[in-house]
Amino acid sequence: MVTIKEIAKKAGVSPSTVSRVISDNSRISDETKKKIRKIMEEMDYYPNVMARSLVSKATKTIGIIMPYSTEKAFANPFFPEVLRGISKAANNHGYFILLSSGDTEKEQIESLYSLVRGSRVDGVIVTYFKIDDPIFQQLKKIKVPFSIIGRPLKLKGINYVDNDNVKAAYKAVKFLIDRGHRRIGLIRGSSDFTVFVDRYEGYKKALEDKGLALDEEIIVSNRFEQEGGCRSMKKMLKSSQTPSAVLVTDDLIAFDLMRVAKELGYKIPDDISIVSFNNTMPLCELSSPPLTSIEIHPYKLGFNAVEILLEEIKGKRKPGKKVIETEIVHRKSVCEK
Repeated sequence: MVTIKEIAKKAGVSPSTVSRVISDNSRISDETKKKIRKIMEEMDYYPNVMARSLVSKATKTIGIIMPYSTEKAFANPFFPEVLRGISKAANNHGYFILLSSGDTEKEQIESLYSLVRGSRVDGVIVTYFKIDDPIFQQLKKIKVPFSIIGRPLKLKGINYVDNDNVKAAYKAVKFLIDRGHRRIGLIRGSSDFTVFVDRYEGYKKALEDKGLALDEEIIVSNRFEQEGGCRSMKKMLKSSQTPSAVLVTDDLIAFDLMRVAKELGYKIPDDISIVSFNNTMPLCELSSPPLTSIEIHPYKLGFNAVEILLEEIKGKRKPGKKVIETEIVHRKSVCEK
């Protein structure tokens, strides 16, 4: 097997410099790192991760906690895209990722303790924020570095990355109002998740600023699941006056909503315009009509969740937030009134 000394000899550096490159030491220049890593690849050298972790007391592994079982999470394209960003950033820093999930809160906490107390990870990323979820108190209790994708409530001193969901929903409603819509419905997700609470606040604020009344008849809630769209749409259409436009807090629900509306004889966007969240590709482009959706950049959310976590692990970051900007991707599910 190729040794560190052989790598160092070919690179013209000391073995300790090679070791620092392997551990991604900030004292080594990017140019030197690139040169040595190229030589390592050419000589087919792979560091002994187990041996390194015993010496450094670092596993070079990040634990990932999903909001529910991976089976359910991966049914929504948001989470695979978040994981793609996490994987890329982790790989850039020489880290591995380890998924943890559970169908119940108890299973999630047990999985968390297995990761942390078994010294299997250096830090944890939670891919959601759910109000009053005990897992966050447990993370604070066991004092493991962690970051969150989502805006935490009732917790201070937390590193998190998120969109400004109040602002994003506000812009979406204003976009509809500017096109002549005055009766705008909302299909919101579970109020247990801050992402949906914030989008509801943005929706309300936009109506208020434009002097439009809030009508509870055309505001419906459901869980973060596709089948909710069918129930939500039917409930909304039972109102005394149907909305001319609807803001939906997730693309999967919007796709189902579009299907149900067509089955009930409504034309999109002529009868009902739709704006959604996530910009799920390529589904938004392939839907009929193509869906106008808010790009929230889940890849960037995942990527930055790793960056801020590793900064905390290395003692280079004070707790705080990083905001990923959003934009409306205009397609053909909205018309002017």
